[in-house]
Amino acid sequence: MKLATAAQMQELDQKAIRAWKIASMDLMERAAAAVAQVALDLLPERPSKCRAAVFCGAGNNGGDGIGAARLLFLTGVKVRVFLVGDYDRLTPDAMEETGRLSECGVELEAFSPGDSAQAAWVRSCHVLIDAIFGVGLSRDIAPDSQFAAAIDLINACKGKTVAADIASGVDAATGRVLGRGVRADQTVTFTLPKIGQTVGEGALLSGNVTVHDIGIPAPLVREMACPIQTVEADFAAAALPPRKPDGHKGNFGKVLVVGGAVGYTGAPYLTALAAVRSGCGLLYLGVPESIWAVEAEKCVSAMPFPLPSTRRGALSHRALPALLERLKECDVLALGPGLGRRGSTRKLVWDLLQETAKPVVLDADGINALEGHIDILDSRRGRVTILTPHDGEFARISGDFENRVEAARAFAREHGCILVLKGHRTITAVPEGNALVNTTGSSGLSKGGSGDVLTGLIASLLAQGATPVMAAAGGVWIHGRAGETAAETLTEYCLTPEDVTAAFPRVFSQLQENDK
Repeated sequence: MKLATAAQMQELDQKAIRAWKIASMDLMERAAAAVAQVALDLLPERPSKCRAAVFCGAGNNGGDGIGAARLLFLTGVKVRVFLVGDYDRLTPDAMEETGRLSECGVELEAFSPGDSAQAAWVRSCHVLIDAIFGVGLSRDIAPDSQFAAAIDLINACKGKTVAADIASGVDAATGRVLGRGVRADQTVTFTLPKIGQTVGEGALLSGNVTVHDIGIPAPLVREMACPIQTVEADFAAAALPPRKPDGHKGNFGKVLVVGGAVGYTGAPYLTALAAVRSGCGLLYLGVPESIWAVEAEKCVSAMPFPLPSTRRGALSHRALPALLERLKECDVLALGPGLGRRGSTRKLVWDLLQETAKPVVLDADGINALEGHIDILDSRRGRVTILTPHDGEFARISGDFENRVEAARAFAREHGCILVLKGHRTITAVPEGNALVNTTGSSGLSKGGSGDVLTGLIASLLAQGATPVMAAAGGVWIHGRAGETAAETLTEYCLTPEDVTAAFPRVFSQLQENDK
């Protein structure tokens, strides 16, 4: 699904009003109706027994809230509407909504941070509507302002909170909280979801986000180019390569996993397990001879083979000829799980990256080996390279960053790679400048070994014929959904990386069924 910026939404509104001659008040009324309906759905009993507090700013977002207040009042809800801002700065449409509200006998009240009676009434409400700031907010909210006081009061209430278009205080472009942010249970956003509702702290503050059509013409929405989108189930289903009914193991991809060291035997095993479980036909696992016996006993569905080790039990650079030879018969190299950071091992990573033309999925210490040597990544421009760092690993090779989406996009463009920036709402950025935001997953995946499973899954899909972008972004979606599926019975506390892999069959089956 497309993710829009504030500027794009303003452009859509203006085109609808000017080119399509749609009255701005019609758009506002539809927005108000959507907000009011969601608020009604959250009421614990019939409207006449419930209270609602509506907080409005002076802009058009405030107008949406004022309109919603009127509609709630007409259903029987006891409503009070508080203006956070200056009355003389109300936009023309917000002023029109204020007049319509007044005709119903409800007046717009000035919000007073020091009014204890007002605060007590708000705290007694069953539902609160946040319409203070819209998507255009771009500067921090002053901590001693009435806006901060209103947000703090909303967050202190037990009633359910509905945000109109976006939770006030959330930067629509980055998800950053601008000093203060409303913690919404539901966000009713209009026409398209916003970037800031899917990434950063904004994703956490937005609650359940629903997108409502307010009458922007569909052709305008279709024509709008949005370089940032979410990954949905249909995308993940398309990432599953078709299986030939008469195929054999040689038809479904050959992956070479290279990793492991003394003390790090689990990582390569988990990568191999995930690759086999997700459809790879043949899996070779190159590990130091010091841990080969351990891997050979664990990996009954893969083919571990021993390679020269350093004295400390890590892979030696002397393994390079054997790995290059093995790569000749493989489709994809998964490099890095449990590898370690010794000098000889780092040199092995550098030379493998430069000498093989095969697609590479680079993870963990394979990524760490690029610190101070990003030119090696640049030397692979034109070849498929998928990096899967978490924020810490990414910072080592890119420098400090604040905006995860833009930092990922810039890195992928600059270095000609696909970057899978792992974390809450993992971002897949591609060299062309586009980015895909994942919306599956849970805290149960925040455990050592989860990234190794993802590496194996992406490598497997790539080897089976998925395009690099589909393998990367689709793999992230499947990985997250498998974590959610496994946690349904095991809980997020008890979930392990092996459980995630064990949930692959259910997720793959669901995707195939939905794709029919």
